[in-house]
Amino acid sequence: MALPARAVSLKPFNLASTVRTLPSGVPSVPGINLYAKVYGADHGHDHGHSLSRSDVPPSWASGIRLGGGSKFESRTVMNAPVSRGMHTSTKVPSANPYSVPDWSHYKTESPSMNRAFSYFMVGSMGLLGASAAKATVTDFLATMAASADVLALAKVEVSMSAIPLAKNVIIKWRGKPVFIRHRTAAEIDDARHVDLKSLRDPETDEARTKRPEWLVMLGVCTHLGCVPIGESGDYGGWFCPCHGSHYDISGRARKGPAPLNLEIPPYDFNDAEEKIIIG
Repeated sequence: MALPARAVSLKPFNLASTVRTLPSGVPSVPGINLYAKVYGADHGHDHGHSLSRSDVPPSWASGIRLGGGSKFESRTVMNAPVSRGMHTSTKVPSANPYSVPDWSHYKTESPSMNRAFSYFMVGSMGLLGASAAKATVTDFLATMAASADVLALAKVEVSMSAIPLAKNVIIKWRGKPVFIRHRTAAEIDDARHVDLKSLRDPETDEARTKRPEWLVMLGVCTHLGCVPIGESGDYGGWFCPCHGSHYDISGRARKGPAPLNLEIPPYDFNDAEEKIIIG
């Protein structure tokens, strides 16, 4: 037999504040049961439509869920499933029992001050982040720098007084031989009166020396990397016996398979200590 329409009701109830939030963020109202009886009909059981039925035990609410419109619903079985809206605050709002709470008291009183504070925090964090990034990059590059023993070999000092006129010395710089020649005036004049058109790698003597009397160059043959012999060859300079390359008194390739002149390393003079600093 169908229940009369007035047996179903949607009504807010004033309950104790028992709402809590689960770890998942879903609100929960534990321990609430709604006792509900259906309206009966006078059909021979000696009870009216406003009284409880004596032949059917009353049903209790089976649980609480979040229904449509963000409201709590108690699913109460009253001989037929019926949803009842419910409210758990101590006082039900008169206009809307499910209205959003008022958060206006959390609003800042001075927007400009709040904005300035936000800019200050963002700028400070940006500055700290940039400093940390710079320190990280600097430390990383420091690990790739040359060690102290390598830096010690980066420069070599040679005393000019230890090299007699018209003599050669060979020193080691970064694992390579370096020729240093103390040239005479005749050798300088001979090196500067060479026809550049006759050279395979044209280069003036002035461009290869910082001081005419001192010639500094790498002692590595430009053909296959051999070490030439000084004060020999057809041009009074250096000769490579491995493949027959000849260099003049300015270290320029003049004969043989060598395609280029002997390389000039970086060097400078220290007049106060009368030294040549290579590197």
